[in-house]
Formats: sequence, structure tokens, C-alpha cells
Amino acid sequence: MENKDLLMIPGPTPVPENVLLAQAKHPIGHRSPDFSEIIAEINENLKWLHQTQQDVLTVTASGTGAMEAGIINFLSPGDRVIVASNGKFGERWAEITDAFGLQTERITAEWGDAVDPEVIREKLEADTSKEIKAVILTHSETSTGVLNDLETINRHVKNHGEALIMVDAVTSLGAVNIPIDEWGLDVVGSGSQKGYMVPPGLGFIAVSEKAWKAYETAKIPKFYFDLGAYRKSTAKNSTPFTPPINLMYGLQTALQMMRNEGLENIFARHERNTLATRAAMEALGLPLFAPNNAASRAVTAVAPTTVEAEKVRSVMKKQFNIALAGGQNQLKGKIFRIGHLGFISERDVLTVVGSLEATLRELGHETMTPGAGVAAAARIFAES
Repeated sequence: MENKDLLMIPGPTPVPENVLLAQAKHPIGHRSPDFSEIIAEINENLKWLHQTQQDVLTVTASGTGAMEAGIINFLSPGDRVIVASNGKFGERWAEITDAFGLQTERITAEWGDAVDPEVIREKLEADTSKEIKAVILTHSETSTGVLNDLETINRHVKNHGEALIMVDAVTSLGAVNIPIDEWGLDVVGSGSQKGYMVPPGLGFIAVSEKAWKAYETAKIPKFYFDLGAYRKSTAKNSTPFTPPINLMYGLQTALQMMRNEGLENIFARHERNTLATRAAMEALGLPLFAPNNAASRAVTAVAPTTVEAEKVRSVMKKQFNIALAGGQNQLKGKIFRIGHLGFISERDVLTVVGSLEATLRELGHETMTPGAGVAAAARIFAES
């Protein structure tokens, strides 16, 4: 049957019908008073979502663009930075800092493990001359399904005193609690196609006053991504360049939906979907790639041993029209990833688990009890 696709990857994520319909409206002038009112509402709701009193800046870019903007606006060539890397996206930020001539020190962990906050603490405490200018990390490492301990790492950065903390929250913002002002996070980047429930194309950067002070002396060249220009425009409910007007319509609607649901309910829903998915995989005899104490709320990575990961994805797509994500880089063909981020409900999770059971049976995975996965997921939903 056509048009029955179910997108269960960590991005792009499913888009609510209300958001799609909002985007179908005729565009209006981006310098008009009417559009300025839309921007004002969006800006207020972005501050609510980010739990900050600072303006959240919106750029026309992916999450990678938002993170690059966050890095280049507050640092200078030759600055010493720490990049925590335990997956594809941690590695990407190190590649970006290398590209802009920063002195990059990588703190790594095995893919599938969380970054050890103690290693970062030791590195920061050893920096008695306060040469380290930033610590950059991915909160939810999408490639492996690992959630790093941002709160503890941030505490160590704050004890250092000089360094900024720059956070890739692309798949954690809108899925887990990130109280930006309470924790004093300096630069937080995210993207529309994840927890925001909007198609790709918008990036968001929250910036602290401490980071803005660093901006005054930062020397990396920039133009389109000069966040100072975005700050001035945002204060006037405008944009420095032409925005994707129809995506902004969608963002306006999505943020209204999120505000109606409430932050605590959003976080609880992602927690339930994560626990249910992981319980189902364990009940089906499928090894989880990330440990329970560091499980992403956006995506669950599964490392099957009795069936091929790519065959699982192929059957799920061809027979059930369900898209799962594959492994990246050295994990290609070794894992599959189930996204449960954004506009994903309990029904979606149960549908995926039931379809996966049928897929596993077709592929010869015998070490499971029929219905065990669905029962395990349903039990989590019933108890929470």
C-alpha cells in the first residue's frame, strides 16, 4: 500500500500533519510586520524550549551548520580546545576545529561507550595556565545511541573557569532535560529535523553572556554565520538574511504543539519510548550497542549477532515500509538504529517492534519467544 511509510530513524524525523499544512501556506514578505510577529512568537517559544532567558538564534542550516557557527564565533585560530569524541559526530567537530586552525585535543572513547567525565576533569585541572578555551562535545551521539554525561562534564568545565562549553544537542534538545541557564551552558546547537518535528533546514544556537564576551575578541573569519548579526536581528524580531519562510510557519506550529504538551511530558514520552524499545530488543535476544546507563533518548542502536543488520533494514523497508537507520563508518553493516525522537508515539514503537519480530522470524532468528518484544514494550508503557 502506498503512503504508509513509517520513518523510524534519528533524523529526519516524522512531521505532524499540522506542521505540514502550516508549511503549505503562501509565503509572505520576510520584512513585513506580519512575519515579524511570527518571529516574535517563535523566539519566545525557543527560549522556553531551551530553558533560557537569552535569545536563541535561528540560522538557515542543518545541525552541523549550527554547530560550526557556534564554534567559529567564539574562538580564534590557535586556540586550544578539547573535543570529546565517542562517535561520528564527535569526530566531525574535531574535523571542524582542525579546519579552522584551532589546536585540537581529542578525548576519545570507544564507539558505544560514553565519554569519561574524569578524563576531561583531569585535563582541565592540569591546565593551570588556563590555556584551554573550549570543551566541545556531543550530548546525544546519534551514531551509537549513547547519551554523554553533560551535567557532570559541564560542572568540570565551570570549575576550570576560563573554558567555554559548546554542546551538540542536535538529537537531545527537545528529548531530554537541558536547563541551559541553570547549568550555565555557553553554546548549544541543534537542528529542526530532530526533536522539533520540522523538516531539515533550520539550525538553532543558544549563547551565554560569557560566550558573547568571547565573541568580542574572536578572530575566525565569518560572514553568513556571524552570530552577532543574528543577535541584532533577533532582538528586532527579524533575520539578517532571507529565511525559509515556510519552514518558519512549520516551526511556529511545532513549537505551539510542544508548548501544549509541556516540557515534562515531552521528556517523559521520550523516556518511555526509549525504555520500551530497549526492553523489547532484550526480550527478542538482540544485543544493545549502548549500555543502559548511557542510553540516548533519541535512538536505540542494536548489534544483532544471529542476523545481518542490513538484511533487517531491508526486510523492514520492503515488507513493512518502515525505515530504520544503519551503522555509520566502521559500524556500517554491524548495527541498525531505531529512532524514537520527536513526533513518535507508543503506537509507533509497538508497530516497529511487532514488525521487527516478523522480520527476525523471516531471517531465521530463532532465539526468541513469539510476541515477547511487544509484550516487553507494552509492559513498560503500562507501568509508566
